Amino acid sequence: MLSQQLWLSPSVHPVYARLICAELRRRGFTTEQIIADTRLSWDTLHHNNRFLSFDQMHRLALHALELSQCPWLGIEVGQHTDVSAHGTAGYASIAAPNVGLAIATLHRYSSLRQNIAVFEIESGTTSALVLDEKLILPALREYLLGHFTTAMLRLLETATGLPLYDQITLHWPMPETPWSEAYTHIAARVVFNSQQLRIVLPDDYFQTPCLAADPDAERLALRDCENQLQRLLRGGSLSERIKQRLLACQEGYPTLEQMAREEHMAPRTLIRHLNDEGVRYQTLLDDVRCDLACWLLAQTEMSIEAVAERLGYLDPTNFSRTFRRWLGVTPRGFRQQARVRSGEFDATPSPHL
Repeated sequence: MLSQQLWLSPSVHPVYARLICAELRRRGFTTEQIIADTRLSWDTLHHNNRFLSFDQMHRLALHALELSQCPWLGIEVGQHTDVSAHGTAGYASIAAPNVGLAIATLHRYSSLRQNIAVFEIESGTTSALVLDEKLILPALREYLLGHFTTAMLRLLETATGLPLYDQITLHWPMPETPWSEAYTHIAARVVFNSQQLRIVLPDDYFQTPCLAADPDAERLALRDCENQLQRLLRGGSLSERIKQRLLACQEGYPTLEQMAREEHMAPRTLIRHLNDEGVRYQTLLDDVRCDLACWLLAQTEMSIEAVAERLGYLDPTNFSRTFRRWLGVTPRGFRQQARVRSGEFDATPSPHL
């Protein structure tokens, strides 16, 4: 089972959730249908760039798969993933001199967009990319692998201007299914039940020049990427740092004044900086408590009283009342719903990870 810290920590830029929403909109679903039962706000999702936790992305993607009844939905979403979705790292990659350097850029700065998986250049004589699955669980594996594959192929074709369908062999690490034709639509040769996701490219493909190669544009984009990476290594934005601190709390949560001291600033300064990021301290605290409550109720056998105490509620009745305000259901009702859905979710990482 994934730890609560890993499960609830910021993992994915919301652009990838927005791409799911856009695909569902293309299929005729309303905004209300798309976010139903996901505990996500449409406005916040589309107008705030704070990273989503893997839990939030997991809920949205599973709901999208159920809503669309399309097991290969990840392929469809990936095919609509433009270079702009990858942020500054995407622009830096297509401005690189050749494909090999473009992929190296994406690899170095992947954490600026997500911490789920990253393509690596396979060492050896064959030109191939292998997906390193960092945080991919069985319930979402087909979706995520499909998205990563088609998004990468689209970026490579954008960078070089050359079609790849007839030029590649896709080694797919899952069994052949009734909808396997979806995979033969993205690569002329597909090998199912492979050990890992692997894209074999034409010989010397990594030396292929990028159409938009531009040393000045690349240098500026790389400088921006490096600044973002160093900021991320220091803990990210203020709201992200605070959320990480709150997730790590074991006994009680700090007041705003106490958190300000931990951040070495005055309370009014902390409030102002959080306002600049479009969030309030109480909102972050409520989000962490709600997410942690859901995780404990769904993934542990802790009593509701113990969950309430873990979250700092001395009176379980107050916790139940607050939880109902958050989600419209009691903690007991949420736990029962989670157990009903348990057949759809297995939090055990893939065997080869």
